[in-house]
Amino acid sequence: MKKKKNKKGNKWIILVLILLTIAIWMGVNHFWEEPTNQPEETLKTYMAYILDKNYEGMYGLLSKESQSKIEKQTYLTRNQNIYEGIEISDLQINIVKTNKKQEKAEVIYQVTMQTIAGEIHFSNTSYLKKEENTYRLEWSSCDIFPELKENLKIRVETIQANRGKLLDREGTILAGKQTASQIGFVPKKMNSETKQDDIQKVANLLDLSIDTIQTSLNASYVKEDTFVPLRTIRKTEQNLKNQLLEIKGIKIIDTEERIYPLGEATSHLLGYIQGINQEELQEKKTQGYTEQSIIGKAGLEKLYEERLRAINGAEIYIIDEKGNKIKTLAKTEAKNGEDIKLTIDSTLQRELYEQYKEDKSASIVINPKTGEILALVSTPTFDSNDFSLGMTSHKWDILSQAEGKPMYNRFLASYVPGSSFKPITGAIGLNVKAFTTEEDFGASGKRWQKDETWKDFYITTLSTYPEKANLQNALIYSDNIYFAKVALKIGAETFAQSLQKMHFNEEIKTPVGTVRSSYSNTGKISTETALANSGYGQAEMLVNPIHMAMLYSSFVNEGNMVEANIEYQENKDNTVKKERIMSNEVANTLKEDLIQVVENPNGTAHSAKIEGITLAGKTGTAEIKTSKEDTKGKEIGWYNTFIADEKEEKQLLIVTMVEEVEKKGGSHYVVDKTKAVLDKINVR
Repeated sequence: MKKKKNKKGNKWIILVLILLTIAIWMGVNHFWEEPTNQPEETLKTYMAYILDKNYEGMYGLLSKESQSKIEKQTYLTRNQNIYEGIEISDLQINIVKTNKKQEKAEVIYQVTMQTIAGEIHFSNTSYLKKEENTYRLEWSSCDIFPELKENLKIRVETIQANRGKLLDREGTILAGKQTASQIGFVPKKMNSETKQDDIQKVANLLDLSIDTIQTSLNASYVKEDTFVPLRTIRKTEQNLKNQLLEIKGIKIIDTEERIYPLGEATSHLLGYIQGINQEELQEKKTQGYTEQSIIGKAGLEKLYEERLRAINGAEIYIIDEKGNKIKTLAKTEAKNGEDIKLTIDSTLQRELYEQYKEDKSASIVINPKTGEILALVSTPTFDSNDFSLGMTSHKWDILSQAEGKPMYNRFLASYVPGSSFKPITGAIGLNVKAFTTEEDFGASGKRWQKDETWKDFYITTLSTYPEKANLQNALIYSDNIYFAKVALKIGAETFAQSLQKMHFNEEIKTPVGTVRSSYSNTGKISTETALANSGYGQAEMLVNPIHMAMLYSSFVNEGNMVEANIEYQENKDNTVKKERIMSNEVANTLKEDLIQVVENPNGTAHSAKIEGITLAGKTGTAEIKTSKEDTKGKEIGWYNTFIADEKEEKQLLIVTMVEEVEKKGGSHYVVDKTKAVLDKINVR
């Protein structure tokens, strides 16, 4: 019996020993079990979270000891401020070596990152601790940058660059940094009893809403002695500043802003700048633009953006508790934009604007020998300064809804040329030998049709004349019927081909953008009546004013059309681009005939004559009708003129188009105003 009991007891002892062995084995195995990740993996994940701005995830990878040493929100805020402040991108980590010691690991690695100040490259060592079967980072400030201790800080400083200036041909600033006046309230200096009334007065004077001002005053950063900026105005607006300074609490300080000294006179030409929008940023983000970038939005500011653009520099550095710079981590120098000198004559630009500012017009002045654009004006217009200094919503509503469409750039559009196109028709006819200069087409009265096949369609003209119906007299009297006959003699196909050689029906690249002139909506002149009407600039004929100036330049360039240009160059005559569009003989014939349009007492532009100088010119009054029954159609007035004496020091060719001249005297309204411009600039 005793032996059985011993055997049974031994079994229990053996069972306990087996269980104890298993337990010991499991514990030892658990103690020595490898973590589910490697220290390098934790570090790489941590770095990936930096690029993803996943600061919560970064904090989650810290060891318990590290989390106990730095409060979570403090960690999140510090890392976010640093990494987003330096605008980190394209972070790459290269593991050099890993040393494992029991429950800890030492990882030696190299980091390369792109920042607002350029590339930062450094070597670093991080320590990771094995906790709960995974490696976690034993974090310190050195994990951000090796030199960054707990008592030190990172600073990012922007090094401001200047946008390039736009200058006129004499070097006078048309767009550039100048002193402006910033208007604002200082709360403690405001009169508490009249505060609301004063805010209302300022709102009225600065074209702001009361809510806008109140929001600015209630901003979290504002203290009693804070200057709260409301709006920036031009330094020269002294009357407005005097009114504002009568209000308690108003303070005016100087600030540097991009200013357009000629204001409205150059706005469509120069355009304006504003902060970049999201669509533009998406398009240009690879070119170094940021959410704070200023960009050209219209006109030459936009067309020359790449050259005018200012690229700010930046410096990232470490400072101590006293603000002393300890070490620069990265630095890029500022790059100023290029100054661009234009061919613009400020006096001409201003005078054209003053003459036509109340009209819907487009004017261009070029040197017909060199193609230099001396003035380019579209009216009505806006003030570029309103955009660069801060456009108010009220002002924008007025501009965008105004009947005259001040934001519409008329010198980039095309218009019915009317009789101003007759010299081009005449030149084409002579060039293809469809008729001769002295050929008499015969008297046709004021109403004419080719034959009965035209049914009820007639060409009409304003006056008859006793002289023979040749080219010169037809231009002097502006005979519609004569030029309708010329077009028929040329023929639709030849006429269209000749116009295409002059770049009709195609986009013409000019220094201020692309323009287009056309002779048909379909690309073909399909009927005789359409051809006849086209001969004197009606039917579907549309001409851009810049293109018109280029065409007229051929009359003083032996049949060569110059290419318009706007960037000033010394010795421009050596770089003029010309294209022959008619023979020298034809060009000289037309020039002499256009001189008579001004010189001859019967000429439609005779009132433009200026003693002491030889001018050539052509008027044009184009009819815009919505239907055949329309008897009250709108009229467009044109006057194209140039100095015809090659010995004159000043070489000018002016093309002006004015809409809605039907109650102003037609093209004669334009003639008188252009003559006033020439008188003002003393063209004699």
